[in-house]
Amino acid sequence: MSVSETVEVAGHLIDSGVLGPILDDIREYGGDYVIDKFEVGRGAHAHSRATITVTTDDDEALQRLLMRLQTRGVNQVDPGEAAVATAELDGVFPDGFYSTTNLPTKVRLASRWYDVVNPEMDCGLVVETENEVPVRIVTLPMSDVRAGMSVVTGASGIRVQVPQAARDDETFGFMESDVSSEKPQAVLVRQVAEGMREARAAGKKVLWVGGPGVVHTGAAPAMVAMVRAGFVDVLFAGNALATHDIEAALYGTSLGVDLSMGRGVEHGHEHHIRALNTIRKEGSIRAAVENGVLEGGIMHALVVNDKRFVLVGSVRDDGPLPDVHTDVIEGQRAMRAELEDVGFCLMVATMLHSVATGNILPASIPLVCVDINPATVTKLSDRGSSQARGIVTDVGLFLEQLAVELVPEYRRA
Repeated sequence: MSVSETVEVAGHLIDSGVLGPILDDIREYGGDYVIDKFEVGRGAHAHSRATITVTTDDDEALQRLLMRLQTRGVNQVDPGEAAVATAELDGVFPDGFYSTTNLPTKVRLASRWYDVVNPEMDCGLVVETENEVPVRIVTLPMSDVRAGMSVVTGASGIRVQVPQAARDDETFGFMESDVSSEKPQAVLVRQVAEGMREARAAGKKVLWVGGPGVVHTGAAPAMVAMVRAGFVDVLFAGNALATHDIEAALYGTSLGVDLSMGRGVEHGHEHHIRALNTIRKEGSIRAAVENGVLEGGIMHALVVNDKRFVLVGSVRDDGPLPDVHTDVIEGQRAMRAELEDVGFCLMVATMLHSVATGNILPASIPLVCVDINPATVTKLSDRGSSQARGIVTDVGLFLEQLAVELVPEYRRA
């Protein structure tokens, strides 16, 4: 016997083209649909609204379809109350657990709506209680669930909201498409700079996600200037960015290439491993700075300006630096711990760390990815970071221009 549910979606359904993918999802998940009502908004800022009855063969398929539709901002007309089950094993959600989006989410329990504290995609919803009364609901990754926790199951009693600010916000008016590759770069730089200024003016943090290309392209001095000016509050990176930045500070090279001359130097291939050894001998990057061993570069600027950084390694790392998280689960936890009060995120020259960060960021945080490779800047949207916008350009030139925009006194010789 088939089962049905009536859902609704509102927003710029026609010009955004979102209605087509919604209907495609229904068919892809083996369901059927009837559009019961469609109201077309009048005017550029008016929302359209659609009411749709979806049908599947059984309730399990229906719940999975409803969860999928919520990634596009589609909610049940009558959501009812959320269902809760107890986790029986550490690291394992109960069957039928609600698979989260990174959209602002509300959960209804005991006739009351609760805001989910930390929206994040691909997690579960855990109900925290006091005296058996719900006090808050949080997203929790699978690795952190523990036996006995109360976990939301099914899609009932849940509403999500798709942020609409990007359409009306002049700062990101250029981002009519997910990737900007043929727009005047000076305009893009100014708009990104304005987004960073707005975050700082609102008392929010600016999060950077960087790859070694920042150093290879010679843009480290530009980033140092932005750290000193207060436009870098937190850096997420791997072993490579920090290692090559420290190599540049100690030897003037990056992977053995002289950054001032653009050519390899004798024995330059050894520099990165010698740089690693130098910092490991000191015990940490901070210790190397405090002991006068490390006197320049991005990592030095972060330490002396009391800014935060989280370095998470990979299987290909040399060393690694003593500050690098080699347990990726611990690395994820360290990254999540730095997300409070982040108001803007800029990702430069790294695919893996950009995707990893996009996975844990709420959709409400503006996110811009800059890379010379178009695949890097489109990957975020493909992975579900709907707020992600990309700029395809040379990272070195972009950061130089951004530094000039944010720190007018900054000029490279």
